[in-house]
Amino acid sequence: MIRAMTQADFSAFWPSFKAVIQAQQSYAFNPDMSEQQAYQLWCELPLKSFVFEHNQQVLGTYYIKPNAMGPSKHICNCGYMVSQAARGKGIARKLCEHSQDLALELGFKAMQFNSVVATNTVAIALWHKLGFATIGTIPKAYLHPERGFVDCLIMHKQLSD
Repeated sequence: MIRAMTQADFSAFWPSFKAVIQAQQSYAFNPDMSEQQAYQLWCELPLKSFVFEHNQQVLGTYYIKPNAMGPSKHICNCGYMVSQAARGKGIARKLCEHSQDLALELGFKAMQFNSVVATNTVAIALWHKLGFATIGTIPKAYLHPERGFVDCLIMHKQLSD
């Protein structure tokens, strides 16, 4: 169900991706970016990108990349998206668990989410259940379309010593 993402997979998921970035609820991406710009951001710049596929439908995706370079390259960063129709079915959990296993295989020692929008309470609750700690708050870091400026959280999980 989880496998490497192809450009065709991204194109199939593009309507969901576009809906997420246009809603401006969770990602600080340009809501007007093109499919090619989004593909580059999600699939070409990261180390790897994956899809969750069920019944030949791409329901979710994630990328993994180093969070920083040089002496901090042992910490990775991931981003996850699940289509609106597939939310609440455990797909984000499966993607996050897969990404943690892959991170260890790739030699990463920890995973960090740099900017989790504080109003994204479903994601925050899931990350906490999966062992992530909130290690910081960035005040008024995200301009939410309904709530104005809201905080973002920095979340971290040590994967190995």
